[in-house]
Amino acid sequence: MNNNSGLINAGKNKNDEFYTQYSDIENEMNAYIEFNPDVFKGKTVLLPCDDPEWSNFTKYFANNFEQLGLKKLISTSYARSAGNKLLTLFEEQSPLYDADLHAVRGKLFILTHDTNASGNIDIDDIEFSGYLEGDGDFRSDEVCKLRDEADVIITNPPFSLFREFVSWVFRGKKKFIIIGHQNAITYKEIFPYLKDNQMWIGHGFKSNVGYFYAPDYVDYAVAGQHKEGFIRVSGVMWFTNIEHEKRYEILSLDTMAHNLKYNKQLLKKFAKLGVDNYPKYDNYDAIEVPFTECIPSDYDGVMGVPITFLNKYNPEQFEIVGWSRHNEYNMDGGYWHQGTNNDALINGKSLYRRILIRKRKSASL
Repeated sequence: MNNNSGLINAGKNKNDEFYTQYSDIENEMNAYIEFNPDVFKGKTVLLPCDDPEWSNFTKYFANNFEQLGLKKLISTSYARSAGNKLLTLFEEQSPLYDADLHAVRGKLFILTHDTNASGNIDIDDIEFSGYLEGDGDFRSDEVCKLRDEADVIITNPPFSLFREFVSWVFRGKKKFIIIGHQNAITYKEIFPYLKDNQMWIGHGFKSNVGYFYAPDYVDYAVAGQHKEGFIRVSGVMWFTNIEHEKRYEILSLDTMAHNLKYNKQLLKKFAKLGVDNYPKYDNYDAIEVPFTECIPSDYDGVMGVPITFLNKYNPEQFEIVGWSRHNEYNMDGGYWHQGTNNDALINGKSLYRRILIRKRKSASL
């Protein structure tokens, strides 16, 4: 079984060096390009957490600069002290590495035109333009100015700083495509953006599983899922506010009766809860739907669904009305009751956080 202890330790130790594969970046960007071929045309793209020498984000956008019609590409990195144990192997081996400068200054790469006629830039050919004045922290005034100059922000931000990074992006009122873990959906700082359709899930990793180059970690993936030098991370996804086709796919639904008759997984789940039908919560007027594929087509009330529902969320088909935490976001001012426990309860049993949804009346199901 896969172990996400690497991500947990990253949050505790502030070790966030997970290098995204080129193929994953390309697959995700293609989803937006297919929906809108001009999505990046005339745009300045900022990669604010990407060492220009090693980042596949930098390589991808440099390779496709002319094809995408970019106006400008900016890539910056965060500087670590040479004596810090978190200094990456990449940085130590870089022929351009300067211990004195790197100790206090981040790298800067700027591209305003295609410098390679072949359109195929090797990562070793990308040289950073120079050093920033500061350490390259995205919250610094220097990088904030680059944010304000940019049209689109794309990166795999530090795991331990995801909340702050999203807030930083929204303060700049920018378009973005970033990687995060699905647990971020449950953050009180993040959920309101999802509820209000200011942010949504991107095209995504296959089965919400990503492989990241992580030289500082041991991968605990089982045999057959292990890739040397990589860490397998389940529950990883892209977050964005840029449209793509998958966002408007209609989720096919069956009736309550059909699901209760034919879905063995649903019946098994309900048996564990001690019920034989879609139950209502003890502490809120909504029914429990433990699996997205079991959302009933013939129920118009509020339903509690798992957070992974957002992978299938079509804002034209469903409305998000709240969730089973942070009751200030529940629909129509309705609050969860029974003391201070805001979890969804069935027969007194507490469930993991649920997103509260209902079908839109205009939706064609």
